[in-house]
Amino acid sequence: MHAPKPSERLVSLDVFRGLTVAGMLLVNNPGSWGAIYPPLAHASWHGWTPTDLIFPFFLFIVGITTHLSLAVRRRRGDSDAVLRRQVIRRGVLIVLIGWGLAAFPFYPIERFTELRIPGVLPRIGVAYLCAGLLTLNASVKQVVGMLAVLLYGYWFAMTLLPVPGGCELGALCLNDPSRTLAAWVDRALLDGHLWKAAKTWDPEGPLSTLPAIGTAMLGVLCGRWIALTDRPLADRLNAMFAVGALMMVAGLMWNWSFPINKGLWTSSYVLFSAGMAAAAIATITWIIDVQRVTWWTRPLVIYGVNPIVAFVGSGMMARIIYSLWKIDVDGTPVAVQSVVYKAAFASWLEPRNASFAFALCFVLCWYAVLAALYRRNLILKV
Repeated sequence: MHAPKPSERLVSLDVFRGLTVAGMLLVNNPGSWGAIYPPLAHASWHGWTPTDLIFPFFLFIVGITTHLSLAVRRRRGDSDAVLRRQVIRRGVLIVLIGWGLAAFPFYPIERFTELRIPGVLPRIGVAYLCAGLLTLNASVKQVVGMLAVLLYGYWFAMTLLPVPGGCELGALCLNDPSRTLAAWVDRALLDGHLWKAAKTWDPEGPLSTLPAIGTAMLGVLCGRWIALTDRPLADRLNAMFAVGALMMVAGLMWNWSFPINKGLWTSSYVLFSAGMAAAAIATITWIIDVQRVTWWTRPLVIYGVNPIVAFVGSGMMARIIYSLWKIDVDGTPVAVQSVVYKAAFASWLEPRNASFAFALCFVLCWYAVLAALYRRNLILKV
């Protein structure tokens, strides 16, 4: 079976992105943070759970679609200068949207003066911008060389350099989130604008964003492979799956000296998560675009074509119902989320089932919103 025409869109890519976005909503909005099934919680520090794969999966698909999108624009006749401007404009806009979401509801003034500068959307914007510019005219060998510098350089810096005021050797501090070199850089550059839950470090900080750029660049390489039209699609998928499996093994081996860790976005984590993403995309594409088993794809496509609406809208909604909108219960103001959770779910379900049921209803609520937009062909493109 041959590849689709260059102008066609693989449904599997929208499905994979939709699965990632729906998974993000599921794990970010439990009924109670104190009652979560282990696979739906992040690893406490080193190690991984399925939840720890959501963010790198999204960055990986960003890399794939970056190449496919720029390739289409290049075929239309856009110059390199036009493509660079497009990448810069989009990357900056994603960062600004992320800061806007962090500042919501824009009061009190501390929402701005103590604005968290790192974050999920800012990291996506920076990773997209850097990966897009670095790979625009680079050969495969050049991209691999840049990846080697990023991943090995980050490993060297995090494990062999001393941490000022901390450890004589970075490797000795990796078990303490606040004493790593990445945490020191966070405080040195962004003190007062970090993740409020930690204050002394940020899981999306500046130094750990460098290997995250590598995740997007690996996605670009995967996108280049997918876009090859002189090879049968099934052959390309076999190679993607095999390479993905090898990358997972390499990541697990690197884990022995540089632990898989989402908070640090370690080099082993980059290889492991990108390898799993490649294998997952190859499997999904084989099912959908080779075997044509598509009856289950529509809900995930609906999530996949409007990811920015799902991310920003659900983030605003969560902040409203979890902390801003409160109602009086026996003279005490209580968040509406807590009231709904206790009345509709916790009153008759076991705690973890109740928490999961609330999260699932949150996902279904946003599916209804996105489905309405999809039917009207209202798709927000940044």
